[in-house]
Amino acid sequence: MNLLNILIQATNVAVASPEAEEIRLSLWELAKEGGWIMVILAIFSIIAVYIFSERFITINKASKRDDNFMNIIRNCMIEGKLEEAKDLCKQTDTPISRMIEKGISRIGKPLNDIQTAIENVGNLEVSKLEKGVALIGMISGAAPMLGFLGTVTGMIRAFYDMSMAGNNIDIELLSAGIYEAMVTTVGGLFVGILAYICYNIIVSKIDKVVNLLESKSIEFMDVLNEPA
Repeated sequence: MNLLNILIQATNVAVASPEAEEIRLSLWELAKEGGWIMVILAIFSIIAVYIFSERFITINKASKRDDNFMNIIRNCMIEGKLEEAKDLCKQTDTPISRMIEKGISRIGKPLNDIQTAIENVGNLEVSKLEKGVALIGMISGAAPMLGFLGTVTGMIRAFYDMSMAGNNIDIELLSAGIYEAMVTTVGGLFVGILAYICYNIIVSKIDKVVNLLESKSIEFMDVLNEPA
């Protein structure tokens, strides 16, 4: 019984001792261990998220379908109310309306010229939607490479500290370099994966807008080709 009481007392002392308390490292403290490379990765992540959010909202507005718009345009063209059709295009203010407005302004010229004018406007609208998207793609590739750079510099730092310590090597001495190596690797992969996902989401949405513009341009040309 005496031995059991001693073990119980020792356990209580260990639990109550400050040294026995669990040491937790916050994400902020962990990120600081990565050094200056984590600052660049943080800037990359902010840029990627900002461009993604701004482009996502813009592309959603551009991809809204309004079947009634083309029906009204078709009726106006059949009735010869071209100015009314132009006014409707200006009021709508979408990539489709700007493309159709250009086509209406070219009515009377050869069909090939009209189609070329529509395609040129469509290409310009798509290029506007792609603004900044290439930067997200660059971040998705650069962030993991930057993280790998941090891995190399961290290991160099660890080996340098090891060489300077001589025979007094301990894990605490090497922890700074190892922290930098591991934290930057995780940070680079996280930012790279995040940017890669954002990039592909935006590209897929732009592809849908391109298909929508093509379908509306074909619909407009079909109206022009209808017999009077």
